Amino acid sequence: MLQTFLIGLREGLEAAIVVSILLAFLVRSGARHKLPAVWLGVGLAVVISLGLGAVLTFTSQSLSHEAQEAFGGFMSILAVGFVTWMVFWMRSQSHKLKGELQDRMGDALAMGTAAVAAAAFISVGREGLETALFLWPTFQDSSTNWGPAIGAVLGLATAVTLGWLFYRGSVKLDLARFFRYTGAALIVVAAGVLAYGFHDLQEAGLIGGLNNLAFDVSSAVPPGSWYGTLLKGIFNFSPQTTWLELTVWFAYLVPTMILFLRPLKRPAQSAPAEADVTSSPATL
Repeated sequence: MLQTFLIGLREGLEAAIVVSILLAFLVRSGARHKLPAVWLGVGLAVVISLGLGAVLTFTSQSLSHEAQEAFGGFMSILAVGFVTWMVFWMRSQSHKLKGELQDRMGDALAMGTAAVAAAAFISVGREGLETALFLWPTFQDSSTNWGPAIGAVLGLATAVTLGWLFYRGSVKLDLARFFRYTGAALIVVAAGVLAYGFHDLQEAGLIGGLNNLAFDVSSAVPPGSWYGTLLKGIFNFSPQTTWLELTVWFAYLVPTMILFLRPLKRPAQSAPAEADVTSSPATL
């Protein structure tokens, strides 16, 4: 649950910040009549994101056990690739995110209502598709979908609440710091997802070494225990870890975290970005 809460919060907050900036820009520009177009774009993005999750689920259920394991493994690797790219992109772009979104919406506003809806759809859809892709392996790896689903819903609900507070001007957030901390946490989560993705490929018989265990601590950390469940949920920790899983985990986590935590070079005049979407509360 904690893992999916973090994913839902991080990805949902990115989308909520985007929507808050777009709405505030339209209100300030005297284009309130274009607000429904933004919500139309957001709604379409949500529907397509949910559709992707449904397609992934139905596709995997129609496959044999070996094919399911292979499909899950490849999708986990793909999800980690997308999330890693987005983590680094958001860290590098957070200081100028607001200006870029406002420029994009300004151009769309000049083109008409359809362009405004498309701008909102593209801005939010990317986050939604990434969220669906990253959450799916976690749901598939869980014996029951209730825990991960509740975590994801709580994370998204928290993100929506914070997004509304940003829009109202009640909360300001140092985006660079926020994305740095949550990005580091997501890299740890992604390392576990990637390692288990390779484990799925081993289960499918595409990669050998399934019985070559680096360690087996099942007696000390029973999978059904509360602490075993906690470790599994947060770090994707498996009491029976193969050498390949362990190698993949370290090979991804160590260099990725070092690169991510390197000081980011910025122009001397740049100031830390804040999600200050309004200078005064706006009303819809």
